[in-house]
Amino acid sequence: MSVDVGLFGPDSVTWKLHREPILLLGGLRSLYLQALHPQAVAGVAQNSGYRSDPWGRLNRTSEYVATVIYGTTEQVERAASRLRRIHSHMTATDPRTGEKFRIDEPDLLRWVHVAEVESFLDTATRAGVKLTPDEIDRYYTEQLKAAELVGLDPATVPGTAAEVATYYDEMRPGLTLTKEGAETALFLTVPPAPDWGPAALRLGLTLGPTRWAYLGVASTAIGLLPSWARRLYGGPGWPTTDLTANLSARGLRLLLDTVISSLPSKYRVPPIRKAALERAGVAEG
Repeated sequence: MSVDVGLFGPDSVTWKLHREPILLLGGLRSLYLQALHPQAVAGVAQNSGYRSDPWGRLNRTSEYVATVIYGTTEQVERAASRLRRIHSHMTATDPRTGEKFRIDEPDLLRWVHVAEVESFLDTATRAGVKLTPDEIDRYYTEQLKAAELVGLDPATVPGTAAEVATYYDEMRPGLTLTKEGAETALFLTVPPAPDWGPAALRLGLTLGPTRWAYLGVASTAIGLLPSWARRLYGGPGWPTTDLTANLSARGLRLLLDTVISSLPSKYRVPPIRKAALERAGVAEG
């Protein structure tokens, strides 16, 4: 009887990479990058409840990504079907032209996909995760399965590092910082405190050390953007910014690994990854 390890499995680069907690930083970087596409950010701003429920939306997005990476085939197909169904009913209006468009148009889905997987990969490697050039290309190729889930033809999606670089070169002339993009970036940088817990705790999250720590994380995510993307945000494209961001990402990775290693063993591995490892009959390395 075959074991259902979902789309990837223990021998994949995807499982190797997504065990790294620093990918949380990569997810934030991807949101800043996605916000530079005028239609992509308009689609989010006009359809998403991220302003009224940012932490809920973040949790739902994280759950979807984790399901795609570690879920069974049935779990993955069910989650992807639900996502495609939701997207199929959504439209938005381009604030620059007044054009109405569907948010599941291939060009938009492709941009979101590439920005996400490239951000995961770039953040991890710059934070010190060791991957060979072959492993980097394998990750992009493996992620074509995730692209297909949202409705894309894998043949139209960049599947190697060289193809991603070419894709970014082709996309750059159409990228810019719109009003909605700037508002989204500001919201990502200074989000509201979670609406739970006693008032004193919420005040502490809003004004205390946690707020300043998050600002440091957000600044690192922006610093990890390609130099051309930082310039669109009005920031410097200097190589020194890349060096500073790399050092910060490495420090954050070390901090996360230290914190997680100090937790009781049952809390060190997310339940969905633990279940996948158990199905595959392998131990957490």
